[in-house]
Order: sequence, then structure tokens, then C-alpha cells
Amino acid sequence: MKAIVYEGPQTVSFQNKELPKVTEGWALIKTSYVGICGTDLNIYAGVHPRATAPLIMGHEFSGTIVSGHPTFIEGTPVTVNPLLTCGTCIPCSTGQSHVCETLKLIGIDCDGGMAEFVKVPVDRVIPLPDGISLEAGALTEPVAVAVHAARQGGYMPGDHVVVFGAGTIGLCVALTLRNYGAVHVTVVETNELRLKKAEELGFGIVNPTTENVKEAILARTNGTGADFVYDCAGHPSVVSQVTDIVKVRGNIVIVAAYKKPAEVNLLQGMFKELSIRFVRVYTDKDFEIAAELLKSDKDFEKIITHILSPEDAKKGFNLLTSQTDAVKVMYQFN
Repeated sequence: MKAIVYEGPQTVSFQNKELPKVTEGWALIKTSYVGICGTDLNIYAGVHPRATAPLIMGHEFSGTIVSGHPTFIEGTPVTVNPLLTCGTCIPCSTGQSHVCETLKLIGIDCDGGMAEFVKVPVDRVIPLPDGISLEAGALTEPVAVAVHAARQGGYMPGDHVVVFGAGTIGLCVALTLRNYGAVHVTVVETNELRLKKAEELGFGIVNPTTENVKEAILARTNGTGADFVYDCAGHPSVVSQVTDIVKVRGNIVIVAAYKKPAEVNLLQGMFKELSIRFVRVYTDKDFEIAAELLKSDKDFEKIITHILSPEDAKKGFNLLTSQTDAVKVMYQFN
């Protein structure tokens, strides 16, 4: 089968690999579309703490059932919740398995969806609702991240929101919040090409390389600051700004995964009595909501900027590690 294989830092290649051997409790899926996400970029950079070469990456993908599933017949369009949990730790036993103490993921701790075929546990397979294309279905995982951030962050309809980062997660968060009733959403991003995409989607934009972010947000909020700030950028320069632009008793939600410790202005946080919430991945319910959002709001599909063949394995990663207009890059397996 065709596959994209991580071979070491800065090295991915197109290869022919053997089909996965499917055992009881696992299903075989024919991959249709698979996206490159921030975690894949960390693996590609050689800085992910668990992923080891050789590895078939990819944990946001869609496809069709081939065999092994007890309920879904061959050809059923599906996506996959890639979380692999132990089922016995305290978080798992109290209904919080998304923060399992030994959480693992398909495409990181075992081979994933960047191949023609992938095997997954049968309980991780999620059927796609009618009306969703397989292309859109591959967005379910990042949209689930956004849904989780919105729900756990406690967003209230009508509140003014600032989203740092116009990558896939940032734009998915902005779109999700708009579906939840956010009328005033401002996206902060340094990449002009990504900012243009945010503007095309109908969001207010601020480029911190040409504008003072604090002044811009205060001007848009009658001097009070944002009700909610979502950090989807994961850059140290953002953490120094979030406490500055959020209103007194406002809310900060950290969605991005920081590679290194970053300084937070805790004194300002105390003086303004801020709430800071950290979120991680998603629950099964978030996945269900994400699929329905994709069905009802076609704007999510507009963040897909490139669809490549697996033979262009290196090109996909190059697009996302240089200054381009790329947001969501996918590979299509025919």
C-alpha cells in the first residue's frame, strides 16, 4: 500500500508498505483524506517526546470501512477518534478518559492515517453523518478540538472573543464560536496570507507586526478588553499579551501546546482577577458535535487550502514550515 513515512527529523518519504494485519477488536479502514496537523509538524521536526521513526503519521483522517467492524458494513464512510486510553486510571474511570494518565494517539504511538489503509480499534470508529463529504470528514478531529475549547472554556453567546493564531485550530475555534453565538471575533496572526483567509471567513483581523494589539482590541471593545481570549498560537510572545488585552475578570483559554515553558504575567492576572483555563484534545461528545457542525456549516471546508497526492509527501510539510498561504494541507489516497 502507499504510505507516507516519517524517517527522522525533517525527513518524510513516500513508500510502499505492507497492509496492516488486523486482529480481533480492530477494524481496517481505506483512507480517503488525511490532514497534517501541528503535532505532525512536531514529529517532523524531531521534537515529539513519544513518536519514533519509522512511523506512519496522521490522526485526522476519513475513509471507508473495509473489514473487522461488528456494526458498520464495508464501504461505510467514517472518521476516527484517535485517542487510545488505558481505561483503568482515575481519569478514565471517572469519565475523563481524554486526559488519561497514559494517553496515546493513533499516528503518534502507532501507525496512523497517512497510508492507503489503517487499522484502528473498533470503538474509535465514528460514522460520518449523511451530507458530509469524506474531504470534510477529515476535519472532524480539529473541529472537535475547537468544540472542546469552546465548551470547556465556558464561552457565553454575545461575548467578544480574540483568537490568537489563524492556523487550522485557530480558524476552527473562531468558526465554532461563531456557531455558538459569537458576533465579535477578532483573529490575531502575523502571516498576512492566513490573515486574508480569516478576513474572507468574516472575522476581524489584527496583524501584530503592523498594529498594536492592545490598542486595536481596546478600540473594538469600547476600552474594556475582550471577554474571552483563546491562545491557539502557542508562541511565547502571545502569553505576554493575553493578560493585557482581556477585560477585568475575563477568561483566557490556552488551546495551543507550548513546546517550552513560557512566562505569564501572574500579577496582572491577580489584579484583574482573571480566569485561565487549559484544555486538551476532546471528548466523545465533542466529536459528535464537531461532525454535526461540519454538516451544517460549510465554511469549515474553506480552511482546506491544499490537497496533495501521497507522492508529494515532502511538499505538504514544506508548505507548512515556510511562509505560505497554507492552512489545512491534506493528502488524498485514491
